[in-house]
Amino acid sequence: MLGTERSPGRFDLTRWWDFPPPGQIRTCERHPVQRALRSARRRLALAGASTVLLLVPALSAAADGSSGSGDSGTTPVQLLAVNDLHGNLDAVPGPAGAVHRKGSGGELEQVQAGGVSRLATLLDRAREKAKGAESLTVAAGDMIGGSPLLSAAFHDEPTVDALETLGLDVTAVGNHEFDEGPAELHRMATGGCHPKDGCADPDRPYDGTDFPYLAANVLPRTAEKGGKAGKGRKDGKAGKTRKAAAARKPILPPYWIKKLPGGERIGFIGLTTKDTPSVVSASMTNDLVFEDEVETIDRYADELDRKGVKAVVALVHEGARPPGKTYDATCGKDGAGDRLDGPIQGIAEKASPKVDLFVTGHSHEPYMCTVKDPAGQPRLVTQSASFGRTFTDLRFDIDRRTGDLVRSSARADGHIVTTDTPKQPKVDRVIEKWRARSAQMANEPVGHISDDIPGRGAPDPETPLGDLITDAQVAATREAGAELALLNWGGVRSDLTYRASGKEGDGVVTYGEAFQVQPFDNPLVTMTLSGKQLLAVLRQQFSGANEGYPQVLQISDELRFDVDMSRTGADRLLADTVRVNGEPVDESRTYKVTVNDFLSQGGNGFSVLKEGTDRKSVTRDLDAFTGYLKGHSSPDKPIAPPKADRITWR
Repeated sequence: MLGTERSPGRFDLTRWWDFPPPGQIRTCERHPVQRALRSARRRLALAGASTVLLLVPALSAAADGSSGSGDSGTTPVQLLAVNDLHGNLDAVPGPAGAVHRKGSGGELEQVQAGGVSRLATLLDRAREKAKGAESLTVAAGDMIGGSPLLSAAFHDEPTVDALETLGLDVTAVGNHEFDEGPAELHRMATGGCHPKDGCADPDRPYDGTDFPYLAANVLPRTAEKGGKAGKGRKDGKAGKTRKAAAARKPILPPYWIKKLPGGERIGFIGLTTKDTPSVVSASMTNDLVFEDEVETIDRYADELDRKGVKAVVALVHEGARPPGKTYDATCGKDGAGDRLDGPIQGIAEKASPKVDLFVTGHSHEPYMCTVKDPAGQPRLVTQSASFGRTFTDLRFDIDRRTGDLVRSSARADGHIVTTDTPKQPKVDRVIEKWRARSAQMANEPVGHISDDIPGRGAPDPETPLGDLITDAQVAATREAGAELALLNWGGVRSDLTYRASGKEGDGVVTYGEAFQVQPFDNPLVTMTLSGKQLLAVLRQQFSGANEGYPQVLQISDELRFDVDMSRTGADRLLADTVRVNGEPVDESRTYKVTVNDFLSQGGNGFSVLKEGTDRKSVTRDLDAFTGYLKGHSSPDKPIAPPKADRITWR
């Protein structure tokens, strides 16, 4: 099972970060015949795709309000962009798998979307529609990690298999590519059977990705010749900074150069958020340094420029809140805000003007916006929705004489992967091959519910499914003395839907569905906190690293508190309203609190949890959840959705 708690152990960094000079990308160590065979399989897969065109909902955004297609002096290019798939080969059921669009009367309507074989169909059709343009398919990270059982049972090799078949050309790493540590990410990129579970496919050993994984800002913490490398750029002297930077290389290639048939070249710089250590279990990133996004982009934009590459795209796993509420949210249009609310806005404003456009991820929110670079010139910044629900079709021209990307020609269209889209046969066969291998485990009934229980797709920060999971965690850790449980919102990955997704029957929760909700298989840690520390943890939902973007915890039934969002920072928690089992929190007494391993290490900015003492781990989150479903429900007595009324919003 996939889990963020696993330590990669000690590994020889020099084996896998000593790659050829940047731009000469080595994605794996394969015999030339193997490479040729895999490339041939991929060409055949793409050639066999349907060419029937389908009209899908779309909206266009241009870098300067205009659009263009190549004339005699330019080469037209198409980028098909996705992000944050998280191994969701199937459409995600319930609200978490929906997107919003405007109805005929201007009202918001919810549309179910997703499924990689459907995505492949629409990508094929988009390529056909752009006939004459050079087409590339790119991704901005988190393509694996936090995955449903169908992919996670085989360490996400099924997702790689499907992405190769649909024609992915290049991707950046995201934070979830580090869920099982850098050694496992290296295996995913270069091949080899899993060190513990062996080969997932009995027909052939896993041979890595056909597409390069880029990690420009992820470096080993230790320099190549020993000693601590630190941050390099903060040592105060330019000479030492250059020397420190030269002593280390990214753990995977920083960029990829694509040469088009006419000789034009496009450089793709790939990187993840510098905050990755705070959103992945600490044990997975202890041996890594995540450099500043802008400094990294500038460094490799200059390097590409020196190589004569003038058209540059940044694939950045960092995002923002969208300016509007629909899948085609565009800054400054249809009442939407005129700028993005999140880190990518500042990155796009500050990064080198040598970068022509940004394809982003991480926030799971679709948008197509224009941001001015430091030279005052506009460039597109886009993101698709997560879980394969939408994709972005970007078009631009490259000047054949100069090699520059003509920004005035750049435009972007957003498309929904609606669930009535036919499945692309070749990708569907790949997915069904893997599904057959996990079907028995996935289809096992583990509980019963009386109605939908929203989690990831719930409209409010406190979710009914979060309430259910935390109650299950308290029940499972009573033997360790647990009095209450706290869960990060991101630990709830989906919804539980009443309507059957297979043959199990309405209201039946299968193991596969439970796994989709809790895919990390994290150990649960029961610790002792003082009342003062408990209050400090609850304040950290709205302060410190979480002040700009609150991280509201899911809480078990024993805990209650009020929040006033008209206040700022830690004051948003109304401390005098906090109750444990109906009693005000006593700062002088201690409480037994259960959290997952990720939170116990201070994840998501909850650093106070690292201070917890008397730590015990007696079970894991998925076992706690499935055990609770089995023990507290039956066909005659299904679990009803909790009311999600433990937090009062003033």
